[in-house]
Amino acid sequence: MADSENQKFCLQEVLESFKSCLSPEKEIYIEHYVSGWKGLVKLLNSLGSLFGFISKDAVSKTQILMNFLKSENGPHYATVQSMVKFELDNKLVDVDKKGIYPESGCRTLLRLHRALRWLQLFLERLRTSKEDDKTSVMCRDAYNESLAQHHPWLIRKSAGMAFYSLPVRPAFFEVMNVGTPEQVVDVLGKAVPLLCEVYQITEELYQKHNLLDLP
Repeated sequence: MADSENQKFCLQEVLESFKSCLSPEKEIYIEHYVSGWKGLVKLLNSLGSLFGFISKDAVSKTQILMNFLKSENGPHYATVQSMVKFELDNKLVDVDKKGIYPESGCRTLLRLHRALRWLQLFLERLRTSKEDDKTSVMCRDAYNESLAQHHPWLIRKSAGMAFYSLPVRPAFFEVMNVGTPEQVVDVLGKAVPLLCEVYQITEELYQKHNLLDLP
């Protein structure tokens, strides 16, 4: 397969990755979480260079998590739940905001977790949108509801410019590489609840351990 084909976003692939994310006990496998994010990065890259500010960050965060998975402590990083337990038990997280562990697994995943909320909200708006609805407005509203509160002014300004450059809804549906608009809506109807469930499980776990505000 050509490189350009490998770089193409496919909504179905993201759906499969996030479907594999959850164990029967609702634990989140980090390997499949990262795989799902690699698909989402392709989506961000297909939207234009202005989305690079989120895309590059997501790439570096997924790499950090993969490095943990491949390390001697890899088994502790098999799931989000085991990672949180391992890092808290071994005091590898900046719960007291000292900034000693800027690349802890918990902090790294938190950044992806926040971005996942934005994409989940955006894709849900896309799913329920009408043909003449503006993707720029959907994306901006989803961002303001989620990631914006964690970004400094300059990033929020760049984000605002990026949203205006988004393709119109029909072109956006083509980017999904699923088929007809009806098929896109159908796959989004399966993918969005999965993203929502993965987000919710992580949110509750982080809330329980006071990890939602890691610096």
